Amino acid sequence: MHLLDCPSQAYAWGTAFDIPSFIGRAATGQPMAEVWMGTHPLGPAMVQGPEGRVPLSEVAGELPFMMKLLSAAKPLSIQVHPNAELARKGFEAEEAEGVPLESPQRVFKDPNPKPEMVYALTAFDTLVGFRPTAEILRILGPLEHPVTQRMHDQLAANPGFHGIVRMLEALLLEPPTPHEVHEVVALCHGRLALGLDIKRAYASATEIAPHYPGDVGVVVSLLLNRLTLQPGEAAYLGAGIIHAHLRGMCVEVMVNSDNVLRAGLTDKTLSPAGVVASIQADMSRVARVSPDLFGTSTDVFEPGDSLFGLAVSQTSPADVDGVLLPDGGARILVCTGGEVEVVNEAGEAVRLTRGAVLYAGPEDGELRLRGTGEVAQAYRPTEGAHRARMLDLV
Repeated sequence: MHLLDCPSQAYAWGTAFDIPSFIGRAATGQPMAEVWMGTHPLGPAMVQGPEGRVPLSEVAGELPFMMKLLSAAKPLSIQVHPNAELARKGFEAEEAEGVPLESPQRVFKDPNPKPEMVYALTAFDTLVGFRPTAEILRILGPLEHPVTQRMHDQLAANPGFHGIVRMLEALLLEPPTPHEVHEVVALCHGRLALGLDIKRAYASATEIAPHYPGDVGVVVSLLLNRLTLQPGEAAYLGAGIIHAHLRGMCVEVMVNSDNVLRAGLTDKTLSPAGVVASIQADMSRVARVSPDLFGTSTDVFEPGDSLFGLAVSQTSPADVDGVLLPDGGARILVCTGGEVEVVNEAGEAVRLTRGAVLYAGPEDGELRLRGTGEVAQAYRPTEGAHRARMLDLV
């Protein structure tokens, strides 16, 4: 077992104090958006070796999954993650063109898909997947603006999922002017003043607009389902599902990738064609993950594709023998509350307080928790492991 020193990312949408407080670091006043726990080359965790600090990959090899802490004070970009085929082709094309990995113009940072799951640590607001056609038409119709009327008429003439994608494509390729976006937002405010919101669509646009004034993503937000996770709830965002996190703090588990195709709400490179090509119909609405129970103290969230899983375990003095954790392969654990000891099969113990991160390998065998606290564990599910149920948003 190895304690990890994990890098943070200072994206502008992050919070100044939430993650520093969580991991026990002094706040600098600058935003801290994410902490990366894994072996991705753009932000590898470090371990203390015999001759000094080395990347975790030198101890564990390249892990197929990654875990993050994420804390958002304002909306992230509207985005889609590519599937395996698109990721591989995009990465190979940019490599052949010689686009530097750290370049702002670089889209594909690795050849991997990027399905992910979020586990809420606070109330967590996000936009996930397209609303149904009827709902979108009900939202756009009353706004009575040339931009929204054009979208409404296009979808009415070509309804259904593929019609929604075509409407989005037209919007991204010929985006409204900032002034037109401001006008649409004003109309959303007017509907809110009359108490006529539709499943928080107008509220979402008006909340996002001050952060990204005039951005096409404000109009795109009207098309997306608004979802609020309470602490302890999880949602799965498969490759090909359009989404945008709005605010809150969570643990994310994902394939070891940083591939993001953006459709708005950002000053980074937009990829309208890539977004449209990546959206998948079968991922358009399913989001919530209902956990299975392992033992009596562990919720297991496995979205069913066997690429990664998350187990959240609690322990107290009532657990005389400690709490047995699921899985026995390579694992990353983060303490999300309290103070615990992680004990491996050899009897070695490592103490964790909130925010501390640990790597355990197959050689550590079964792990047990002792103390009073909670630990979230990311891992690659084994054959025949638990499978958590997927639930639709409605």
